[in-house]
Amino acid sequence: MAQNPQLLPNGMPVPFTNEMFVLVRNGVEFEVDKIPESQGGRVKAWGSIYLSNIRIVFVASRPAGNFFAFDMPLLYVHGEKFNQPIFHCNNISGQVEPVVPENEHRALYSTHSFKILFKEGGCGTFVPLFLNLISSVRRYNQVNHEPQPRMDPLQAAQTPVDEMMRHAYLDPNDPTKIFLQQPTTESQLRRRTYHSQPVEGSM
Repeated sequence: MAQNPQLLPNGMPVPFTNEMFVLVRNGVEFEVDKIPESQGGRVKAWGSIYLSNIRIVFVASRPAGNFFAFDMPLLYVHGEKFNQPIFHCNNISGQVEPVVPENEHRALYSTHSFKILFKEGGCGTFVPLFLNLISSVRRYNQVNHEPQPRMDPLQAAQTPVDEMMRHAYLDPNDPTKIFLQQPTTESQLRRRTYHSQPVEGSM
């Protein structure tokens, strides 16, 4: 995970090299723990979820303190579960490992628990695509359910997702928007790493 990843002026995450966005889902509530600056370490915010072949990114409609976005590499997510409670809205819960800078020790960073709550409309498009994509990424990169320390999260970009997208079921009650072609951005900025370095094409 990486808190507050770089965003474009329109709120979309700055893409990585070879990143392909699959969908965007608005009107979700996102919860995550162990955020240092927040009261009690927990953040709850409304916004949008972007899903790509590399990661899931939550972008808040309004910042919650210093928290405005949260980036979860698919190769670092584990324990994901689709929940259908009787008295509350459907949600996906799970854990995500932190993206540890190369010069820092893993023990300084905690595993985060997260929850994506679908409060506006169904989730019959989002949930199967998310679960199929994360399963394909693991299979293609030969990863079990527990992430490997120091694994490069960007290697997920090699997973072929075109076939999965062609056969995706579209639930008419789910307001998820599928990217049939990649969204055009005002620039051609591309990130090459999770760690803070200049963005390719930004000079």
